[in-house]
Amino acid sequence: MADSGSNPAASCLEKTKSYAKTQKGLILSAEIIISFIILICYAASQYGGYSAIAICEMIFSIVIFVIFMMELDKQIQLVNWLWTDFLRAVIGAAIYIITSLVCVIGGYGDGARIAGGVFGLLAGFLFAYDTYTIYLQIKSTRQHSAASTDDRV
Repeated sequence: MADSGSNPAASCLEKTKSYAKTQKGLILSAEIIISFIILICYAASQYGGYSAIAICEMIFSIVIFVIFMMELDKQIQLVNWLWTDFLRAVIGAAIYIITSLVCVIGGYGDGARIAGGVFGLLAGFLFAYDTYTIYLQIKSTRQHSAASTDDRV
């Protein structure tokens, strides 16, 4: 049977392309790519224990990218996706900055570990920027209307 409608794979590809062109999509795409680069660097180092951090952050970024791309955040209202993304970005920034400093400082003689640390510092600042943009979004969506306490209405 020939399907006369649109191809679902093409629709998904179009959604991915259009979301990746937005500011949030661009930031998430950069987070995924830099996490993959860090994963390669840590996997190539003599001590590959830090690669789990890059794997987790890359998977979390992919999940958030897919949720926002497919607009599942509007369909699944049980979770506050803005705060979930905020916590993901804060934790990612803190973990990347801390572990990257450890790798850069203690990675003497292991070039791949130092390279992973340098890219990790860049990723930490990228996640921090993402945290800042999400914070601005949270701040703008918050309603500052106080309830009236006057009984003489």
